[in-house]
Amino acid sequence: MTRFRVGILDPLTAARPAVDTFTRANYLGAVASGVDSFWVPDHLNSLFPRPLWQAKYTGAAKVLPTTDAVLEPWTMLGHIAARNRLARLRLGVGVTDTGRRNPAVTAQAAATLHLLTKGRAILGIGSGEREGNEPYGVDWAKPVARFEEAMGTIRALWDSKGELVNRDSPFFPLRNAVFDLPPYRGKWPEIWVGAHGPRMLRAAGRYADAYFPAFPHLPVDYKQRLDLVREAASDAGRDPMAILAAAGLFVVTGRTQDDVDEALESELIRAFSLNAGDEHFVRHGTHHPMGAGFSGAQDILPYGLDEQTALSHARAVPVPLVREVLLTGTPAEILDRAAEWRDCGVRYMVLANIGPAQRSLRNGLATQLPFIQVIRKLKKL
Repeated sequence: MTRFRVGILDPLTAARPAVDTFTRANYLGAVASGVDSFWVPDHLNSLFPRPLWQAKYTGAAKVLPTTDAVLEPWTMLGHIAARNRLARLRLGVGVTDTGRRNPAVTAQAAATLHLLTKGRAILGIGSGEREGNEPYGVDWAKPVARFEEAMGTIRALWDSKGELVNRDSPFFPLRNAVFDLPPYRGKWPEIWVGAHGPRMLRAAGRYADAYFPAFPHLPVDYKQRLDLVREAASDAGRDPMAILAAAGLFVVTGRTQDDVDEALESELIRAFSLNAGDEHFVRHGTHHPMGAGFSGAQDILPYGLDEQTALSHARAVPVPLVREVLLTGTPAEILDRAAEWRDCGVRYMVLANIGPAQRSLRNGLATQLPFIQVIRKLKKL
């Protein structure tokens, strides 16, 4: 069986006194914990409702005035690579966007990082979310079709060997395009695709080196989708078992069950669970507070909610649903749940600790120790 591997996802939020204070601390903690990779997201803002980032709802607001000051991922990864040449962690974007980023620029950024890190870059990529596109003037009408064309463009440029590239595309036509960066020792960065819907799963099978979903879902859903990805890979003439089974998961842990229970009652953590789709709410006898059939993370615009609406939506999220869509519990409980994901095919977990978003600053900061315990024990799963 493939060795179980673990990565850490940083929120990439600008901090004080130095803008990279938190990210650098998290990176050094990741190195000390012996993880396999370090990841940053690609967003222009956070996925927490902006009006709820107040000290009365989250203790973290006392030390971090905003979570919407999100740093640019490729710049930060280059910065990390330059300052930490001795560490050998792989560096990934989890995941970048094919809506607001031209694929030629993404191909260049990933190839550059791959060369600078001597083969340690990972290109996590997906169709994006409404919150990072529509408010900034990017057409959100056909995100999956745009993704498919972006992947074809990236592969065409990487495979061109410096020759002129011409490619018809409704989104990214290439006309005598040149891409002459070399691969590192003959290899391009691995492509990890975040996919959930049927068409995206088929695209993952055609293009992905790893299947890497991060929207809230269940282990049994993961297994079914992984099977579809591998079936699509086989149809495309690829080795289906060569596709790495990975997953991005958000963690709420604590030293005791009481600590975890208290965290899960926090408005901001319950609000984060609005990123789950309506199908999860239906299982709990209700509908998504933003409407029946609401898709969750792909379409949510969290910073457009006023305080009272955000509070109302957060309090309408059943706590059992929060437990279901996030990886929650004491370290021992999380390891048990992680084993379920492993049994459904996952061989690589990338985890983000959102425990600090709870009401108590002290308890939020205290989640770091049990989170590290989870990381270290997962390596032996």
